[in-house]
Amino acid sequence: MRPDTPADHATEAERLLRTAAQYPEDQEPLLLQAAAHLELAGERARATALYDTLLSSAAPVNPHLIRALKAANLWEYGHEAEARAIIEGVRAARPAEAAPWEIIAETLESHDELELSETVATEAAALLAATADSGDSGDSLPHPTRSLLTTRHRVRRMLALPHDAWDTLADNLHTADVPLDELHDPKRLWSLGSSDPAELQAEITRLRSELGSYRTALSRPFPVAVLHWPEPELDELLASYPELESEYPTYRAHLTDIEASLRELSAAGTPNLGIVPATVPSYEAFAASESSSPSNADLLPQYATTLAARGRATAWPPARGAACWCGSGRTYGECHGAE
Repeated sequence: MRPDTPADHATEAERLLRTAAQYPEDQEPLLLQAAAHLELAGERARATALYDTLLSSAAPVNPHLIRALKAANLWEYGHEAEARAIIEGVRAARPAEAAPWEIIAETLESHDELELSETVATEAAALLAATADSGDSGDSLPHPTRSLLTTRHRVRRMLALPHDAWDTLADNLHTADVPLDELHDPKRLWSLGSSDPAELQAEITRLRSELGSYRTALSRPFPVAVLHWPEPELDELLASYPELESEYPTYRAHLTDIEASLRELSAAGTPNLGIVPATVPSYEAFAASESSSPSNADLLPQYATTLAARGRATAWPPARGAACWCGSGRTYGECHGAE
């Protein structure tokens, strides 16, 4: 069950902090998640302290992401001047990843700084999506960059700016039933005050579609991950724990089930999907830490969640021209990404 109340989020943050102490090599993704839960629990000062801890470490993996998250958090509890200074520092650094840019743009948007939000998103698009500005279909763009273009589209729609090439690209990459122009129309919120049941139902449908695409990527790192057992590992797992054969009847079925499960989750609007590689020694160690037997199939989703929390997940789906996640050596579009 996902945390729902402030107390639930505080409890989950403490669990993540304990896990970070147990796995110091994976401290950064674990502390980022803990900080996000602390924010949702209303403990924003503690969240800032975690961001500072990460930034003061020897070599943070994603310093710009951490700074952007810190700025977003600071602004929420009254430290606007410091947040703005951090935002300007991230902009000056021109990070090559989409996540810090999107977090900054969304932070400015949420505080009614729409013009500056649009400027930031456009700077990021010029830096990260320039290759798609000259007629590229955008299929090769990573999903965080696509999400950034969607955020930019929304902000520009609220500013009543005319479409440009990147807005058109965002439209083309959007796959939900409700088009982006409709999703991002400010006037649609007025319909929530309607007394007509049909109008309200139509707006509920639109909002559900938006929830499936809003803040997909990296605004907060909560990946939903599926286990992938490479064939030698799966053979060893089933030889040692035949009770799990009902979960994995064959290796081919295992691969098919991974792709089918992720496509189903994606169709339902679940964002930030990933695949985590599993190994028998790692799984056995996890089972021991849970005081359980590896033959207990109920441990498998918990094992996947723990690996994802430790930053071991690979984003799904890969770009169609990238290598397939299964390790076949073929491109994703020629392998499990084929229609």
